[in-house]
Amino acid sequence: MRRVPPRTLLPHAACAAALLTVVTGCGLLSDGDDASGPALSAPLGVTAQAGSATSVHVMWNRPTNPTDITGYEVYQGSERVRELSADQHMVDVTGLRPKSRYVFTVRARGKDDTLGPAGRKVTVTTPAAVAADRSAPTRPTALRGTVAGGRAVSLSWRPATDDKGVVSYDVYQGTTKIHSVGGTETRALLTGLRPGTAYAFRVRARDAADHTSPPSDVVRLTTGGGKDEGSGTAPDDFRATARRADGAYYLDLAWTPPRTGGEVPAYQMYLDGKQATTVAWGESAPQDAAKYSFYVGEEAGARYRVKIRAQLPDGTWGAFSPERTVVTGG
Repeated sequence: MRRVPPRTLLPHAACAAALLTVVTGCGLLSDGDDASGPALSAPLGVTAQAGSATSVHVMWNRPTNPTDITGYEVYQGSERVRELSADQHMVDVTGLRPKSRYVFTVRARGKDDTLGPAGRKVTVTTPAAVAADRSAPTRPTALRGTVAGGRAVSLSWRPATDDKGVVSYDVYQGTTKIHSVGGTETRALLTGLRPGTAYAFRVRARDAADHTSPPSDVVRLTTGGGKDEGSGTAPDDFRATARRADGAYYLDLAWTPPRTGGEVPAYQMYLDGKQATTVAWGESAPQDAAKYSFYVGEEAGARYRVKIRAQLPDGTWGAFSPERTVVTGG
């Protein structure tokens, strides 16, 4: 797949000399939204995961301004396919074609039946149908969980087996499905939880024929009392160096994306304690290693403190990486 270059959002004044594409209303910028904007903002963290050859599980997080929301509308391309109540943030879209590409987005609906802006478009391809598949996957085993702060937990398990292949894993809180990851994943990061709250989770595997495995054993976790996002949501192995090119200095950043069980669509860069820029990838966000460079000026010997944080699949922002200090021309 062709890699889509990152887009740069909300440039810092120091970056204004660079040619940047400013994107608004895409559901990515949850911090500092313009209070004079629309009454309804876009749903955050829209994701889609193929659940079988004929179904896709669409998930999202509530908008930053949830005032007067009465429901949500889910769109497949330009066609509205589902209407849901305000307390629902996920849905299975069924009756799809195997081995087909679909684009989904979600809009919030207000009390006066007006619609807010669409969240980000997400693309998913259903797997090929498998003939004569009558067997469900085996149950996932060795489910483990760790608390990742007051608002997140991380789950991991041993993979299930299936004669035709596992397409997805569904995470359940009690008897309610709350999350899905791809069939090659054996972990999931669950965010947006309540601090100091006890949870019980199970995992079930699903194949292309929509057969579901028996549930795994239950894992019980209690989130921490604070409101921190948890170190497990932070980018790992974060590095920053200064580079001179064409008479100016740039900061070269490199890191490993956090393991979330889903795509990390964007990162916020902070310079000297203030947000400098937000970088968003298109359909092909980096999975194993990420790099980004940005302009900081022409002065040699200038000292900068830089750190980053990831936007998690549910639209919330994760914990910050360690802060690095860089000196230009040093």
